[in-house]
Amino acid sequence: MTTGGATSLVRRPDASNRATLLELLFDVVFVAAIALVSMTIAEGESWATTGHALLLFMAIWWTWSVTAITTDFYDPEQRPLQAILMVTAFGAVGTAATVPRAVDGHPLLFALAYVTPHVIRGIILVGILHRHRHKAQERATRFFFWFSVSGILWIIGALLPNQPHWPLWAAALTIEYVATAARYPTPFLGRVPLDQYEKVTEHLGERYQQFVILALGDIILVPTLKISSSDFALSRLGGFLIAFVTMLLLWQLYVYRSGSILEMTKRRRGRAARLAPYTHLVTLVGVVLVAAGADRVVHQPTGTTPLHAVVLMLGGPVLFITGRTLFTYLVQEGPSARRLVWIPVLGAMMPFAPAWPPLLVAGAAVAVLAGVVVTDLVVARSRRRRDPEAQAEAEHSRPGPGL
Repeated sequence: MTTGGATSLVRRPDASNRATLLELLFDVVFVAAIALVSMTIAEGESWATTGHALLLFMAIWWTWSVTAITTDFYDPEQRPLQAILMVTAFGAVGTAATVPRAVDGHPLLFALAYVTPHVIRGIILVGILHRHRHKAQERATRFFFWFSVSGILWIIGALLPNQPHWPLWAAALTIEYVATAARYPTPFLGRVPLDQYEKVTEHLGERYQQFVILALGDIILVPTLKISSSDFALSRLGGFLIAFVTMLLLWQLYVYRSGSILEMTKRRRGRAARLAPYTHLVTLVGVVLVAAGADRVVHQPTGTTPLHAVVLMLGGPVLFITGRTLFTYLVQEGPSARRLVWIPVLGAMMPFAPAWPPLLVAGAAVAVLAGVVVTDLVVARSRRRRDPEAQAEAEHSRPGPGL
């Protein structure tokens, strides 16, 4: 743990790409937030609750993704960065704890817990770097400017009496997502140069992979919390087993060819850094819905399945497959659409699934996910047979650092 000026605060080219222990602790806090969002959706059983909880999840995810790119550009071993991680982790605890209350109409605590870490991060970085005409100072100023703009809407939306705050919060999130996509155009500073994104390291890819793997654990964590307070009926145990198998299948779908980011050119790495927050958002929303659906299956494995629960159980895998495939296609600029042919199979079940018991709906989703995994394995084996040199490419299907 060190300190230093503007230059030493920036990650050195020869710095370790492994995540620090504080970053891993930081991830665990955010995974707890994901679990609470999943439980809120499962217990709410309404479209409005689901929409509001997902909007809050988008905010929680944005905090994580912005912090990940921050610790890739700046050195997380420096005390100022460690302070930022600690404050942001505390904010994540606050946003997680207040998700149910924000959904129920008590938004101020969530807004403060969300906005405060962004403001503090900006103050720390801009304050340390303000005497140095350095790209790092300009980068920090751009982030601070746009989060200050969106933060005003977050706080106003939470303070307005007898008014729905969701439209203002949606507008604040739109500002954050669009500003990031536009590379933070800021008065007098312009936009973040593209070459800065091309300087991302393997550290960022590892951070995304670690977070997704931890998030997948929520698929079994949420049902575990549910079944621990219920009777161990055979149908509930069946739902619990399906949740566990679902988690393993999604893990396999995510790690397949996940190491390929390391062999990308700088231009493609920069493209990956810009697209990963959006495509991984789709993937993680899929995880949230799957976890909420698993909660519902364990809670009520028999009887008919409400349409809301059907969407969780079948829509979650659709989003997960879509997000992962979209990232691969956009970044690697190659064909990867074979997984998408399974999505219509899940869609075809939608009209009939409400008449099925939840256990059967979840089981059908598992069967489709297994089909996707088997397809991946068959295609990989076929490539190896046609071209022995493709063996090296097949190694990318093993878990490794990558987005």
